[in-house]
Amino acid sequence: MWRLWKHGLSMAEIARALGRQLANVHGRVHNEGGIAPRPRRRDARHLTIEEREAISRELSRGAGIREIAALLGRPPSTISREVKRNGGNDAYRAAKADADAWLRGRRDQMPKLALNERLFDRVIAKLRLQWSPQQVAGWLKRRYPNNTRMHVSHETIYRTLYMQARGELKNELRYHLRRARYIRRARLATDHGARGREKHVVDGLHISERPADAQDRAVPGHWEGDLLFGDAESCIATLVERQTRFTMLVKVKARDSKTVVQAVAKQLQKLPLELRRSMTWDRGVEMARHKDFKIATDVQVYFCDPHSPWQRGTNENTNGLLRQYFPKGEPVGDFTQAQLNQVARRLNGRPRKTLQFRNPAEALSEFVALRS
Repeated sequence: MWRLWKHGLSMAEIARALGRQLANVHGRVHNEGGIAPRPRRRDARHLTIEEREAISRELSRGAGIREIAALLGRPPSTISREVKRNGGNDAYRAAKADADAWLRGRRDQMPKLALNERLFDRVIAKLRLQWSPQQVAGWLKRRYPNNTRMHVSHETIYRTLYMQARGELKNELRYHLRRARYIRRARLATDHGARGREKHVVDGLHISERPADAQDRAVPGHWEGDLLFGDAESCIATLVERQTRFTMLVKVKARDSKTVVQAVAKQLQKLPLELRRSMTWDRGVEMARHKDFKIATDVQVYFCDPHSPWQRGTNENTNGLLRQYFPKGEPVGDFTQAQLNQVARRLNGRPRKTLQFRNPAEALSEFVALRS
C-alpha cells in the first residue's frame, strides 16, 4: 500500500489495486499522517522465536529457570520475566509469547523535538515564518554546526507535524506549510485540473534563443515571470531571478497587456543594469506588448512553448510557495504594493537548499557587493 501511495496514487486507486475497502485504506493512511511507517526490525538482544520454543519445551519437561538460562546462554532474570509475563510455567506458549512481544515493540517513541525544548522552539518559530521543514533542518545545521543536539531531519519535523502534534498547535503549524494538508502526499501526486486555452504572442523570441548564461544560471539578472491569480478577476505579477531565486511581486490593476507591461517594466527599472539581462514568460496575452517592454527596460523577453510551465520552473515553484500567502480563489486586488513587498521580503528571507541554505536576499546582496 505504501509503495503505491509513494508513487502518487490516490486512496481510491490504491483500494481498487489491492481489492480493499476505501475506508480501510483511508483510515490507515490518516492514522500514519500519510507517512509510511519505518520498517520494523527485531533487536538482536531480544529473545528469538527459536529461543522461545526452547523455553516452552524445557518448561514442559519440568526444567527450572536457571537450567533453561544456562542452556540458552541468557541471564536467569531474562528467562524469569519472559515466563511470568506470558502466563507462567503452565500456560507459556512460544508462538503467542513471540507475537505479544512483537506487538509490545510497537510502542510510540518520544520524538526528538519532544525531548529538546530549545530545538522545538526554534523549529516552531521558523515554521511560523512559512519556512519548509527542509529549510528549517538545513538552517539549523548551518546555524549550529558543532551542536548535534540542535540538528533534526526534515522527516522528523514532518512526522511531528502529521503524527505527534495535536489540537490547535497541529492546525496552526499545518496552516504554515506550503501545502496545508492534514496528511503528507507523495511528490508524484498531482491535483488534476483542466488546462487553460492556448495563447498566442506575435513575433516573440522562443526560449531556445535565450543566451547561454541564462540557460545555465551562470550570472544573475535573468528573470522568469508570470501572473498569479487569486480569483478570476484579480492577479499579481511574480518575477523570480533564476540564479539567486530572488522574488519581486508587482501589483497590477488589470490583466490586459498594456497594464501588465507598464507595471512590470516600472518594477524592473528600479534594478541596476547588471541585474537586467533577460525575461522568460509563458505565452499569455498579458505580454503581447513585449516590444514596448523591451523599449522601456532594454530587456529582451523570451517565450516558452504553450502549456510548458516546466520551462520556467523557478517561477512555477515560487508561485507554489506564494500560495501560502495568496490562496486560490481569494481576491488579491486589495493588496497594496507595500504589502506585496512585505511578502516578497519574507520569501526572500527563507533559506533554500539549492543555495546551500543561504536565502535569496543574501545571494543577491553578495553579487551586488562583488560588483560594487
